[in-house]
Parts: sequence; C-alpha cells; structure tokens
Amino acid sequence: MTNRLAAESSPYLLLHAHNPVDWYPWGEEAFERARDEDRPIFLSVGYSTCYWCHVMERESFSDPEIARAMNDGFVCVKVDREERPDVDEIYMTATQILTRSGGWPNSLFLTPRLEPFFAGTYFPPREGLGRPGFPQVLQALREAWLLRRGEVEQRARAVAEAMEASLAGTRQGRREMPAPDVASRLQSELGTRFDPEWGGFGPAPKFPSPSSLAFLLDRAEDTDARRMLVVTLDRMARGGIMDQLGGGFHRYSTDAAWLVPHFEKMLYDNAALARLYAEAAPLAGGMGFDRVARLTLDFVLSELTSPEGAFLSAIDAETDGHEGAYYTWTEADLESELPAADRALFRTVYGLDGPPTFEGERYVLHLPAPWAEQAERSGLGTEELDRRLEPGREALRAARARREAPLIDDKILTDWNGLTIGAMARVGALLGESRYVDCATRAAEFVLGRLRDDTGGLLHVYRRGRASVPAFLDDYAFLIEGLLRLHEAGGEDRWVEVAVRLAEEQERRLGDPEVGGYFAAGEDPSLLFRAKPAFDGAVASGNGTAALNLIELGRLTGERRWAERAEAAVLGFAEGVAQAPYANVTFVRAILQLQGRMPIATAEPVAAAGTSGPSAVESLEEEGRDAVEVEGRLGSGEDEVWKPFTIDLEIRRGFHLNANPAGDHALVATSVAGVLGPVRNVRYPDGEPGPQGAAIYCGRVRIEGEVERRGGGAAAVELAYQACDERRCLPPVTRLVRLG
Repeated sequence: MTNRLAAESSPYLLLHAHNPVDWYPWGEEAFERARDEDRPIFLSVGYSTCYWCHVMERESFSDPEIARAMNDGFVCVKVDREERPDVDEIYMTATQILTRSGGWPNSLFLTPRLEPFFAGTYFPPREGLGRPGFPQVLQALREAWLLRRGEVEQRARAVAEAMEASLAGTRQGRREMPAPDVASRLQSELGTRFDPEWGGFGPAPKFPSPSSLAFLLDRAEDTDARRMLVVTLDRMARGGIMDQLGGGFHRYSTDAAWLVPHFEKMLYDNAALARLYAEAAPLAGGMGFDRVARLTLDFVLSELTSPEGAFLSAIDAETDGHEGAYYTWTEADLESELPAADRALFRTVYGLDGPPTFEGERYVLHLPAPWAEQAERSGLGTEELDRRLEPGREALRAARARREAPLIDDKILTDWNGLTIGAMARVGALLGESRYVDCATRAAEFVLGRLRDDTGGLLHVYRRGRASVPAFLDDYAFLIEGLLRLHEAGGEDRWVEVAVRLAEEQERRLGDPEVGGYFAAGEDPSLLFRAKPAFDGAVASGNGTAALNLIELGRLTGERRWAERAEAAVLGFAEGVAQAPYANVTFVRAILQLQGRMPIATAEPVAAAGTSGPSAVESLEEEGRDAVEVEGRLGSGEDEVWKPFTIDLEIRRGFHLNANPAGDHALVATSVAGVLGPVRNVRYPDGEPGPQGAAIYCGRVRIEGEVERRGGGAAAVELAYQACDERRCLPPVTRLVRLG
C-alpha cells in the first residue's frame, strides 16, 4: 500500500510513500479537506539527509497505531524543505516563536486557515529524553481542538501576527545607509565570538559560517580579520568535519575542535568552502588551502554530479540506521585494513593512536597537527610523508567502498547548482584548472535548458526528467552570481546577457517596488505571508547576494538601473543591518561595495552574442590600466631569500587612486600581493586628503617592500588599485608587475 506521496518526485516525500499515514503533499487538496471537515492540520517538514527525520519516520510514521491517531484527528501534510524553502521558512519561524528553538523534523499543528498553534521538532514514540511521546501530543491537541477551540484559535492568530512581523520585512523606517562603522562593528562581534584555539565562532555545535568567512576574506589586509579566517580554515581542513579520505566537508561539527561531525554532506557547504579555500590560499602559503579546494570539488564531481553534468543535493549521514557508519572505523577495522608497513605512522598522523573519538568505540580520521609539522616530527619531507601514507589511505578507501553507502539525494536544485557553478568557475580560474570551468559551463547549460516552465520562466527543482516549482529568490541570486563567475573565468559575454535576463525576471516576479529588495517567493495563495528575508543562514542571504549581483551588473553593463536597484535593496533593509550586522553579513558586504564603487562608470551595454569587440567591463578595465603607468624594480641584498623591490606609479592627470590605508574599509585600497611567493614589509606612502575624508594618491607614488625569491622565487608581484576621477570610479583592476 502506498499513499499520495508515491506520486511525488522528492526523495524525502517518497521515503514516506509507504507509511500508513494518510499523507498529503502541500497543496489545496489537503487544505480543502481540513476546511470541509473542520480538522487541524499536522504539518511535518524535513529533508532527505536529516537524521532525526529518518528516526521519526521509522519510529512513529511507520507505526500503525500512531498513524491511526494521526489519520483520525488531523489532515497530515508532508513537505520537503529543500523543495519548498518558502514553506519551510514560514513555519520554522513559527516554531522558533512558539518554542524559542528549532530544527528538523519540524512538527507543527495548524488551524484550517494554516495558522500554527503548537510546534516542536522530533517527538519520540513514547515519553522520554525530556520530550512527550508523540501519541500523547496527538491526543492532547485533538482534545484542545474539540474542547477549547476559541483558546486554540486565539493563540494561532497571535502566533500568525508575530510571524508576519518577523517575516514580512521592514515596510518603513530609516532610508539611509548604515554608518560607516558597520563593518568594523561586525568584525568586532566576530572577534568576540571567535575561538582562538580552534577557529570558528561561538561554542559547539560549530557550523562553517561561509558568509562570515567571506566577509573576513574581503578584509584580509586587516591582521585580525586574516588571522580569524586562516585559523578557522586551517582547523576545519584538519578536523573530522573534512572527509580526510574522500574529500568534501560534512555539515557541521558536534564539538569545538571540528573533530566529530554530523556526517551528512550538503552540496551548498562544499561549494562555498571550496571557493573560500581557493581564494584564501594566497594568504596562507604552505598550508595547502589550494589542495583542500581541489579535493572538495573533486568530491563533488565524483559523488554529487549527475550524468548530464548538473549537481546533486546531498549525501545522507546514516547507513542502515547508524549515523557515520560509512565514515568511521573500529580498532579491528584499522588493524585488519591498514598495511602493516607504516601502520603506526598512519595512526599517529590521522589521530588514531588514542582512545576512539566517536560513539560505538569508533574513530574519525583527522589531522591533530599541520602536515608540515607531522613531517618534521617523523623526520620526513612533506612529499615523502604523503607518499608513505597513500597506501593506507587507499586501503581504507577500498574498505569503505565495500560498505553500504549512504543514500544520495539526487534532486537538482537551481540555487545550489548556482552556488556550485560559481565555485567551479572561480576555483578553476584561480588555480588554473580549466576542467572545473568546463564543468561549471556544462552545469549552467543544463540548468538554463532544463529548469524552465512553458513560458521560459526559471524553475527550482529537477528530478528524473521532471522540473517543477517556480523559482525562488535564492535560485535567481545564486544562479546569476554563478553565471557572473563563469563570465569572469572565460570572458564569454553570453553569461552576462543571461544574467541580465534573469535579473529582469527576478525583478518582475519578486521585486518590492515600494520598499526595495525582493520577496523570497512569488505570489502564492497557500502561503500566509510573502516572506522577505535578509539574514544569512547556512547559505548567504538571497537579498544580500542579489544586491551584490546588481552592483556587478551595473559595472559590467554600464546601466545605471542596476546600481539604483542595488541601492534600493540595501536601503530597504538598512535598519535591520545597522541594528544587527552579525545577522546580515552579506548585506554588509554589499554596503561596502556600494560605498567603494559608486558612482559606477557608464559604458556601452555588453555586446550581443556573435559580435566582436571588447565587452563593457573590458573597456572600463582597460581605461583603469591606462590611468596609471607602472614600473617595478628588484633590488639586491645580503639576504638570499628576501629581496627588496620598488614599484613606481605615474597616475594620469585628473585621476587619483585610493591610498593604503584608504581611511574607509569600504574603499578599494591600493595594495601589493605576492604571486608565486609572499611579500613582506610592504610600505605604502601617506595619502593626500581626498573626497569625503578618504586618503588618495595623485601624481607620482612609490611603494616599497620585500619579495621572497627562494630557489629563484617570484620575479613579479600583483598590484591592485581603483582609478577614480571627479565623476566616477572605474572598476578595480589587478595588474601583474614584473620586477626587472
């Protein structure tokens, strides 16, 4: 026997298709029955790789007696939060209001008007663990509905009003940018929460927080920001949160040291982290961040890529009901599988020489010390240590391949594919790996070709030949950003053209013309409200990302309308950002870009496909290069490794550059960075007073420093600057300066 969920495509809903529960998918059929029969609705929201969702399915939803109580008293509705993030966000807000906490499975009881009056997360089949048994919950709520209806409905209306206040976004209030100190306040709060020993922010459980790390990367010229970023990335890469055998990152760490993870692997985490490691690699020479980026994307290509080239959603945490069983090792496993030669060395390097670190007397592989330190302790070079340990890694990989593998959620989501397209393109460009750019291209072509409705509108989800659900804000925001990274990597203007069309569709369907910014979803009569979120969560804010995209589209196309919409989006959320920058990190990044790059230069639109000539951005960047003549010289000295250098700048009349420091973190400061080797002791001249208190360089400027030339070393450095005149600022440019 199957229920209505057997006709759905979501792996999570299909998991419940054989339950004795009379499940409905989210939709009018369920709501009409609730109204006609005057029954409350039991709403259960989860996702396919959620461990406790699986537990509740096995314990309660598969139990005939519990199912009978559910069917007799309620209309039961099941939702995949990844398929319907709009429903998930609305009702997770309700759970947080009612319980002051949240999680999945999210279990709510609604009136037929869809207003919630009771909520929780996982309920056991019998009372225990400080939680009431699910049958007792069902009985109590059915009695309340029948005997105390007025009280229940009054509570539901109050909760709905609180939900609307939380979700609908600011409709009025301040219409000015937050004060210039918003970025420094955000960094200060990150510093307060920062764990100096293990990295990350706040106590366990610890999440990667990619939005916060991206903000710190933007400010990496600041010593404290760079330290928080590098320490966090290093500790995560050495912890059990990273799969040391197969690559890729698990969802989060259950402890402060990133040692024991929650073992599900999500596409969005791996996309964001691969990109961060590649972008941070120049800041942490010798720490192997570029290797981590490659291992992470190779994992995605190996295990989370469809035959058509699109990216799959996630890998489950459990096999056969046991979390982490696929990834962890008993003492007997290690003794039987590891080669005798170098077994002791392997166990020392990967933290397997002490007591087990996971439940069931099982070990999680991790690196207690950095690779170079491990090599030094072993009396080996880093490459020799890697060579010696490869047979052990290969043996454990082979043993793992013989185990039952966790389930893969094979649905294809537009938003998460957009994130991964951007990561593949960006990492490929940074590391010179064209294969990643090629994979990004293939995935983009799949999404743009298959996830469309009959009118050409973007859709959210695809599985087994079927695309459905109109696109959400995150779909537009993350796909547009991914296409812009593809343009950046390969220079093809077609990606900008598609990004412009998607941004116009986003504006038509989701734009808020009164206040600015975007609603999370289109008009839907089945939803209590149109949420308008600003906060960052496991992924960056859709509204914040949209604002960053609009800024970049303005720069690429030269069309003022995009900059105006970006500014309207930021102003629409300005009050919340000013009050709580820690919750609005991506919006803070957008504010810094607006303040640093506006006004945006005008230029001709991007050429149509098939035409020749430079693109708008290429023309503007060329103008930026022409505004400054650069000459680099390498000096001599007694130090065999570090050599002095000078860079002389001749800034064309009528232009100026932002000094270093520029006097405002929002401005793009002139800076010098290493290419193949690091630089140190870089000395920038003092700037002259400029517009709005900024410090600027005009005329002739000299920058001095030292560059590493170990074994021949780097004979070049990178110079970054932004040229401005009285009317505009050109796009920032980065130039390779050869040191003759």
